[in-house]
Amino acid sequence: MVKIGMRWIYISPHLDDAALSAGGWIYDQTQSGNPVEIWTFMCGFPKASQLSPFAQALHKSWGMTSAREVVGGRRKEDKNAAAILGAKAVHFDFLDCIYRQDKKGNWLYSTIFIDPLPGEADLPKQIAAAISARLKPTDELVCQLSVGKHVDHVTVRRAVELLNRPLHYVADIPYLFNTPEHLKPKAAGMKKKVERVSRAGLSAWKEAILAYESQISMLFKSPRVMRGQINDFVSNYGGMPFWTKR
Repeated sequence: MVKIGMRWIYISPHLDDAALSAGGWIYDQTQSGNPVEIWTFMCGFPKASQLSPFAQALHKSWGMTSAREVVGGRRKEDKNAAAILGAKAVHFDFLDCIYRQDKKGNWLYSTIFIDPLPGEADLPKQIAAAISARLKPTDELVCQLSVGKHVDHVTVRRAVELLNRPLHYVADIPYLFNTPEHLKPKAAGMKKKVERVSRAGLSAWKEAILAYESQISMLFKSPRVMRGQINDFVSNYGGMPFWTKR
């Protein structure tokens, strides 16, 4: 699947999703001479107004207080992880669902595993326009399947599919480990292909995940468990699985 010289764009809803789901393959691509960019969309800075109780609780679990500290800190983590993988981190300014409000100022989401609300029907179009403005005709796009049904993952997948371009899909980690039953319906009608991951790629993948220091305790029971799950994932699939529409 590697096309030497092509720019590969990994579309990441949050500041960790691409590295979590395909870090080993990103590393192997960059080591083969392919330019790889990770475009993260839900990483804008919200206004410094009062945060929702949901956002405040998450901030506390991350050991941070202000939204600026959270987003700034997570952007720094993302750049560190991308550097480990040899990729370029590109950050967009759409807000994470925990910060989004409706036109009346009401908080939209108090949980993340929910279908996008009707009031955000235009959001995928806005994201698609932001992607389209920076794409080159020869770019290869990689998108999350939205396994786990995180509202932002679903929204970003809808956005990418509005582009009407060929896409490669990857399964969302760690949600795949927690809700494996979501994979089949999310990849329905698609063709799976597995690419080899080098030993160095596997090592860099796990190192990049650990670069997200504020998130690791929420994502995995422990670093040791994370390493075991990533090893098992690659072993079970015989490499890095991708899905494409037939």
